[in-house]
Amino acid sequence: MAKKVTFINTSKSTFYATVRKRVDFYFQDNDISIHANNAMWFKALFFLTGLVCLYLLVLLGNFNAYITLTLAALVGMFGAFVGFNICHDAIHKAFSKNQRVNKALSFIFNLIGASPYVWNICHNVVHHTYTNIAGHDEDIDVAPGLIRFSESETVNKIQRYQHFYAFILYSFAMLSWVFRKDYKKFFQKKIGEHVLVHPRSEYFKLFLYKGIYYFLFIALPLIVMPVTWWQFLIGFMVMQLAQGLVLGLVFQLAHVVEGTSFPSPDQKGNIEEAWAEHQMRTTANFSCDSKLAAFFCGGLNRQIEHHLFPKICHIHYPEIGKIVKETALEFNLPYIESSTFGAALVSHYKTLRRLGKNAYQENRYVNKSSCMLTRKVSPAYQYVISDIHRPEEPWTTPGTPRA
Repeated sequence: MAKKVTFINTSKSTFYATVRKRVDFYFQDNDISIHANNAMWFKALFFLTGLVCLYLLVLLGNFNAYITLTLAALVGMFGAFVGFNICHDAIHKAFSKNQRVNKALSFIFNLIGASPYVWNICHNVVHHTYTNIAGHDEDIDVAPGLIRFSESETVNKIQRYQHFYAFILYSFAMLSWVFRKDYKKFFQKKIGEHVLVHPRSEYFKLFLYKGIYYFLFIALPLIVMPVTWWQFLIGFMVMQLAQGLVLGLVFQLAHVVEGTSFPSPDQKGNIEEAWAEHQMRTTANFSCDSKLAAFFCGGLNRQIEHHLFPKICHIHYPEIGKIVKETALEFNLPYIESSTFGAALVSHYKTLRRLGKNAYQENRYVNKSSCMLTRKVSPAYQYVISDIHRPEEPWTTPGTPRA
């Protein structure tokens, strides 16, 4: 059972205090609000209007199959962009200083298929605190048994090919979210080691808002559109797969690339470094100089700044990123970034290969418990199992990095 994780600043690092002071000074010195500016409101209007118009075109346009399927894919992509650019900031209470505005914009998350209440717990509370820590950060618990993100997990035969099929599985992320993930997370006793106690009203809201989504994207199209059920199903799947692929790629490129770490607490549950330093080692940026990435990704291409300053609207990340990078270098901390989306994608592919195929080839029994290793097996393999924990083996020597 995982223990509660505590970050202990053994080096007495002043990195976070320093970078916070410098970022605060930037906003004060330039008389800028940390919340949305006019450019941010334009983005919000653009993506919301785009999503509504695309939805209505699919619903009422009566186009041929090819155009309708293209529009369905765009609905899915714009759903992801609305989540990135509007709901994400609003749920972090970063969009506006007016909490009513944040709450209203957070509600839109329900209309693209996800629960803002569950997301707040999984993402804001758990993921942002225990980033990349197996057993705590459930964002790295993607398709258990099929995808291996952490070196503390076991590895199996099929994961030798995860660098190929993972991208296909990412496409199903939204489909899972709509029909499974929110329910599963909501009714778990704990998310990571965070014990869940829900207000009674949230039980009602979960099913009500899911019902509204199902009506808008399943029932209403079947009622209004001149299509058969199987034609609808194809369109619905195209929308979900497009949205899921965009979500999956952007999320994973932030934490599962070359250079990011997956720390394990000691036996007491301690991580012996400051929380902010932990974020610098487990988080990565991509396409920092791309205005296109900044516009569409909603700051999620600058996850370093987001993890350090989640209550600052992402429209300001390019400027405060300069401060964060300079301060990180000053404190001899990593600032992990890929120059382009393509470079980040290649880095993610290599990481999947290292954690899957390479890990299996080097030690297929990595992290397997003693009870698993003592099960009855063919005599031809017994000597392999009995020898895997010998201290003289170089890959079991304490302190040696695992594949």
